[in-house]
Order: sequence, then C-alpha cells, then structure tokens
Amino acid sequence: MRPIIKEVVTPMITKEQIDKRLDELARAIEADFTGETLTVVCTLKGAVVFFVDLVKKLNIPLKMDFIEAASYGDAQNSSGIVKINKDLTNTISGEHVLLVEDIIDTGATLSQMVAHLRRQRPQSFKICALLDKPSRRIVHDIQPDYVGFEIEDKFVLGYGLDYLQRYRNLPYIATMKLIEE
Repeated sequence: MRPIIKEVVTPMITKEQIDKRLDELARAIEADFTGETLTVVCTLKGAVVFFVDLVKKLNIPLKMDFIEAASYGDAQNSSGIVKINKDLTNTISGEHVLLVEDIIDTGATLSQMVAHLRRQRPQSFKICALLDKPSRRIVHDIQPDYVGFEIEDKFVLGYGLDYLQRYRNLPYIATMKLIEE
C-alpha cells in the first residue's frame, strides 16, 4: 500500500502585511519615475496577482506587458534550464522598464530573462520582486531594486505562487510541507 502524502500549508505573510508593503513599494516606484511613463512587465504566471495589485496602486502613467519564462516545471526546485514561453508583445527599446517578479531564488531564471530584455535597450531597467531568498542565490549579477519581503529558504506558495498549479489564489503567502501518512 502506497503512503498518503498530505500537503500541510502554513500562513507566513498575511494579506494585511502584503497590502501595507504594496503601498510602500508603489510610493517608492512613483518617486523614482515621477514625470515618466513606466512600462511594467509581469513575469507569468507567478507574479500576476502581485503585478495586478501593484499597478492598481501606481499613480503614474504606465504601460503593461507580459513575459513567461520557466525553469521549475512541476518541481519545487529550479532545473536551471530557462525557456522563454511567451515574449513581450511590444518593444521596450527606449522605455523605462520595471520587471515584476514573484520570487528571486537562485537568480538563474531572472538573470537570463533580464539579459533577454536588456538586449532590447530600454532607457532604464529595474526589478521589483515580491519575495527575495538571498540565501539561495547562485547568480549574483542580479539584484532587485524593490523587494516586498526577504524570506528564508522555504518553499512558499499563495498570492500567485503555486505548487502543481494550485494555491495561487490564496490571499496570503504560505509555506508548505509534504508529510507522509
């Protein structure tokens, strides 16, 4: 008989903490881009909830676009192989660009995605990450300009982040452990 695997989800960062931090991030981004039009690029799928909530709080002119790169598949750890599944619809050449990422872990996926986007020669380029795990970083040439929360090395989900495409709809960020019963 095969053991039953139970998913134990434990809240880590509340909806209220996220909302408060979104306000702070929006004010910092506005201060940096006063008088400019900002192209905000969302990394799909994990950052979409964060992205939508963040752009609603920005009181500056902006454009939106989307990119999807994958290195995780259905695993809890990055494979290290990055594939661009969906590229930008519009050019970012000469634009002020803010890339919105859900989580920076090893930095491998983000490093390759940033290199891909910078080849388009934006006027300026900044990174906003909901979560940052600096203890896991193996690629050190990428540092976020805006960080929602720095976290320890735990597998997290919720608020857009998933496990096997589930849990993205949680209004908070949680940790998960798989327990054999």
